[in-house]
Amino acid sequence: MLTSIAIIVLSGLFMGRLFSKLKLPGLLGMILAGILLSPHALNLLDSSLLNISSDLRQIALVIILTRAGLSLNLGDLKKVGRPAVLLCFVPACAEIIGTMLLAPPLLGVSLLEAAITGSVIAAVSPAVIVPRMIRLMENGYGRDHSIPQLLLAGASVDDVFVIVVFSALTSLASSGSFSALSLLQIPVSILTGVLAGMVTGLGLHAFFRSCPLRDTVKILILLSVSFLLLELQNRLEGTVPLSGLLAIMSLGIFLKRRSPDLARTLCDEYSLLWIPAEIFLFVLVGVTVDLQYAFAAGAPAIVLVLGALMFRMAGVALSLVKTRLTGSEKLFCMIAYTPKATVQAAIGAIPLSMGLACGQKVLTVAVLAILITAPLGAVGIDKLYKKLLTALA
Repeated sequence: MLTSIAIIVLSGLFMGRLFSKLKLPGLLGMILAGILLSPHALNLLDSSLLNISSDLRQIALVIILTRAGLSLNLGDLKKVGRPAVLLCFVPACAEIIGTMLLAPPLLGVSLLEAAITGSVIAAVSPAVIVPRMIRLMENGYGRDHSIPQLLLAGASVDDVFVIVVFSALTSLASSGSFSALSLLQIPVSILTGVLAGMVTGLGLHAFFRSCPLRDTVKILILLSVSFLLLELQNRLEGTVPLSGLLAIMSLGIFLKRRSPDLARTLCDEYSLLWIPAEIFLFVLVGVTVDLQYAFAAGAPAIVLVLGALMFRMAGVALSLVKTRLTGSEKLFCMIAYTPKATVQAAIGAIPLSMGLACGQKVLTVAVLAILITAPLGAVGIDKLYKKLLTALA
């Protein structure tokens, strides 16, 4: 396992730096490194590491979402208002509807199978969006209309919404029964996640104030508490729905509200943690990609991914109707809200493991969604934010 860790870090660093030199996002190089190292290619990684790869990806997500929470101002989120709420579900719904319209004629699947496919590819990737929005906030781009905060808030809830819909649809496909009550998990998991994060954040603030500790110790405590929030989500599953990742982000937000100076210090420390976490996250996302599926998919699956993406962008535009955003700012939001990676890597193979007839096709489309949209969204954000957004000093 130690050899595999060394290979991941060195190859991720090298490929990330190489792609940066080529004026491309470093994450593309890291994903490519993972594809080359995977069991589907050179097979250079130990199976013991691959068995915990999902946990390692989860750790990286915890780090970046905590950093996002520590960077967000609750006042800015309140100012964003309605569009942030709409971005949580309207673009995802539009993409699922688009997939339901396009997949049956393109892939020869049923309407339910098309809906399952749509729910897999509809989730946007916080791992791609969040660090870029944090950088925009630090550099002052889009601050006048709180665009980074808008996209951060939407991306953090978008995954919760899509995963619940995916669970309901796969349950219907496997058992033939569908409970409308299952959809109530969406608002409940959001509310309980925010509440859990708020209570934890306020508790940690009181603890840090009463017990002077080194910043390194505070980071260790904050990380450990974040992992426990994820475990709380697992323990309450089937009883009370709770979004652990949303709780982690809310924890950072309320900690910043109570102690801005502490949040600023912790955010700087998390920026250092993100350097290795980013490598593991995107290399391990690449490890899940089997190019054999992508090559076998053909043009119809590619057309489906791109067509569904157009529906998603239309959903973003609809969410931003009657806002103060300029045309160029709306265009930026439409582009920035396209990348997919982590959720597709996590749930793309579930329909196949459940024995659903559409399982292989769903996995193929999930792989293509990562390969097409992660580069497209990342490059779009990195290359266009200075042209489409205004910067405030």
